[in-house]
Amino acid sequence: MQVQPYLFFNGRCEEAAEFYRRALGAEVAMLMRWKDCPEPQQPGMVPPGSENKVMHMRFRIGDTEILASDGQCAGQPSFQGFALSLTAANEAEAERFFRALSDGGQVRMPLAKTFFSPSFGMVADRFGVSWMVLVEG
Repeated sequence: MQVQPYLFFNGRCEEAAEFYRRALGAEVAMLMRWKDCPEPQQPGMVPPGSENKVMHMRFRIGDTEILASDGQCAGQPSFQGFALSLTAANEAEAERFFRALSDGGQVRMPLAKTFFSPSFGMVADRFGVSWMVLVEG
């Protein structure tokens, strides 16, 4: 069994994939646009002007695959009730990832030593996705 996160970026999926490529070394493994769907879409399924938006994407960050889409392109993405946990190899790598994810985002807890990690912090990136960056202690 496998559980994978599926993120809906409401029209900003390609922008997010490029951001994660620069910030974390993400690699897009598969991308399908609404216009490339092999089956006709039901009326109202694809907002007018969104034919070039991402219907489905799969990208990798390290050993993890994340699924994503532009969804209904309804505006600003909203990510609540979860966080993605990113384990760095060492404190320097944690700092680099944290700084990159913070660019245009919001630091919720600066990187600091905790009882469970030599370096742990929380940040919401520019898309609102929450991240917990840590080094295993």
